[in-house]
Formats: sequence, C-alpha cells, structure tokens
Amino acid sequence: MRELGIGFVAYSPLGRGFLTGQIRRPEDFPEDDFRRFHPRFTGENFEKNIALVGELEAIAKEKGCTAAQLALAWVLAQGDDIVPIPGTKRRKWLDQNIAALDVTLSPEELERIDSILPAGAAAGPRYHERGMQTINR
Repeated sequence: MRELGIGFVAYSPLGRGFLTGQIRRPEDFPEDDFRRFHPRFTGENFEKNIALVGELEAIAKEKGCTAAQLALAWVLAQGDDIVPIPGTKRRKWLDQNIAALDVTLSPEELERIDSILPAGAAAGPRYHERGMQTINR
C-alpha cells in the first residue's frame, strides 16, 4: 500500500471494545450484544485474549494512560498513512481516544507491545465461519 501511496484505515483498533477495560468476563456484554457469540469473546478464546489485554494494561499503567490509548498510540506510531477509526458512542470515550495523540511510544515500547501481540496473536477467528468467507474476496 505504501508503494502505491494508499492510506490504510485501521478498523476496530480497540478490538471491538476488548481494549477499553470495560470487559472482564463474557457476562459483561448486554444480552443482545453480538460479541456474546463472537469467536474471540467466547470460551478459551476469551480467556487467552483477556490475558493479552492484561499485559497491555500493565504497559499502559506504566505509561500513565489507558489500554485503549496505548492501542491507539501504537496504531498511530505505525505511520502517517495508517489511521485508526475507533467507534464511540459517548463524548467521554471520544475525549479519551483523542488523548491517545499525547501518548508517545519509544522504539523499545513499540517492540515490547509487538512482542506481546504479534500478528495473529488474538485467539479465535475474526468472524464466524460465514463472515470469514466474505473477507478478501
């Protein structure tokens, strides 16, 4: 994409809310929330993924920011041609997301985050089987 001068929009940079700190167990989702049945939020996948979140929260605490801000700062550090689009419903979360612009990550911190969450580290597929069939078609 960079060779072609094309920007990239990072969809769901907060892991469908996983990185907000609001989700600690599957029961934290409202009854009608699709994430209750999403592969990454159920069973062993949930347990593995919430452990990864805990590791990021530890780094965020060291930095004096939230895990969500850390995640957004990481995306922003990947280059000016990559733009995160975190969904938000409340001004409080919007303000928190904007504050990620003030989080600076050193090369060592970026490397540390990459070692915790290398590509493919999240347990479970991105979507249910039927949804996965629609990707990269």
